[in-house]
Amino acid sequence: MSDKVKLSKDGSSIDFVQSENLPTSLKKFRQSPEIEGFYRFIFENDLQKEAYEILNKIIEDRKLKKAQAKKEAKEAARLERALIAERAKKLKAAKAEEKAAAKAAASAKKAAKVAVKSASKAKSKPAVKKSATPAKKVAKTAPKAKVKAANGKNGKKATRKK
Repeated sequence: MSDKVKLSKDGSSIDFVQSENLPTSLKKFRQSPEIEGFYRFIFENDLQKEAYEILNKIIEDRKLKKAQAKKEAKEAARLERALIAERAKKLKAAKAEEKAAAKAAASAKKAAKVAVKSASKAKSKPAVKKSATPAKKVAKTAPKAKVKAANGKNGKKATRKK
């Protein structure tokens, strides 16, 4: 590692030596050549306070972005649930409508069959009008007691003796 930080030719930025692999742990990240060069630059130019403010601003921005992304994800999930519920409701209504249409078609078909049957019966048999005539009076038979009295005591017919 070099003792001095390399500045760009125009002096507006820092030239970092980039390592080929990414650090896997926080300790290795802090010890990477890029970060050590950044720390050295800040220390040599007495920019600790400014660096702290910049890093805090970056951290706050990241937290806000993360919170906003979380809020957007939550809102998207809520909208997705609402959309699914609406689709389910429409599907249920469509099924009910389809069922009602099928029921109406079946009842219409049944009514058509009944109409055809009644029409065929009407064609095969002429319609006989029944007139409202009073019922014939039938002579009542005598009650058994009167018949017995007329026939005699023992129920035999009375015969004449000669």
